[in-house]
Amino acid sequence: MTSISISEGSLFGLANLPYGVYSVPGQDPRVGVRLGEHVVDLALLLGDDVFAAGSLNPFMAQGHERWVEVRGAITERIQRDVPDEAVHELRDVTLHLPFEVADYVDFYASEHHAANLGRLFRPEAAEPLMPNWKHLPVGYHGRSSSIVVSGTEIVRPSGQRKGPGDEVPVFGPSVRLDIEAELGFVVGTGNAMGTSIPADEAERHIFGVVLFNDWSARDIQAWEYVPLGPNLGKSFASTVSPWVVPLLALEAARVPTPTQEPAVLPYLQMQRPWGLDIAVEVEWNGQVVSRPPYAAMYWSPAQMLAHQTVNGAPSRTGDLFASGTISGPAKDQRGAFIELTWGGTEPVEVNGAPRTFLEDGDEIVLSATAPGADGARIGFGEARGRIVAKA
Repeated sequence: MTSISISEGSLFGLANLPYGVYSVPGQDPRVGVRLGEHVVDLALLLGDDVFAAGSLNPFMAQGHERWVEVRGAITERIQRDVPDEAVHELRDVTLHLPFEVADYVDFYASEHHAANLGRLFRPEAAEPLMPNWKHLPVGYHGRSSSIVVSGTEIVRPSGQRKGPGDEVPVFGPSVRLDIEAELGFVVGTGNAMGTSIPADEAERHIFGVVLFNDWSARDIQAWEYVPLGPNLGKSFASTVSPWVVPLLALEAARVPTPTQEPAVLPYLQMQRPWGLDIAVEVEWNGQVVSRPPYAAMYWSPAQMLAHQTVNGAPSRTGDLFASGTISGPAKDQRGAFIELTWGGTEPVEVNGAPRTFLEDGDEIVLSATAPGADGARIGFGEARGRIVAKA
């Protein structure tokens, strides 16, 4: 039997216990939980074969009461001796996409981000926000099959683009490749077609949170998005972290949302509106260039899910909805490089060189922390991706 030691100040202590899917040589992927610098096999710890699957989906589908029960069981049993065969050093395992992504929707929930892009794209407009923005969480449907786990290389996309000096569209690799630092929310249990999820009940359907990088080809996006919105400029890849932090671990991170004026319609109202105090960092080739604060997001996760289903659209286990770029009021809180460099006109210095958009070989790492129970701080791991040229 093994007693697992956790270093003081670890972001992966008992207050966190994020879920992931791991494998070791000669073994199929299985569900584990991270404790310090170890991964604990849950099928062996709890004696439950639902965790022998290579995905969190079967467990998530069991529902909120089961999530609460299992978290309690893990917390109790992991503090005793754990079977030797259930414990692996983190450095010895391979981490996989932790859940099967069913459908994927990306929102646009930051007022600061939306206003900055409005000023960039519509400088002549009296107001930077579109008329609907403060009445509903704006979003679009993305491509679930291109969501990949941290560490997967990102191939530079090609497509049509038409720059200011081009008389006609040209085709080729994107030259304005960008990131969007976001959080993704994993749906554990959904709703049937023709029904909806009220905002005040959304937390019983949201299983957990991942880091999410919505890689964006701004030049492809700019040419294609009128009138129907993002398509090829977004659909080539999005990166998620391998650890799903349970929403149950984030009670201490709940904060009020910013004041929502004008008042939202009844289906978006909540008795206790909540956002999340999650501090995100963006590293560009090893240098932190931005610290976006999720607490500044205008629309809450619960409102996003309520809006997504209010028309009777079904949701299901493994659905993923992302927040959209996280940006705060300060320049060093902007979560996309199109904002950070103001459309490429104000380069930032990265390792001594002026930079605007991504070059081949660049590596981006998103990380985040949040308040946990009993004064602890909890971590989300990382969402890491390196840009490579198309072969």
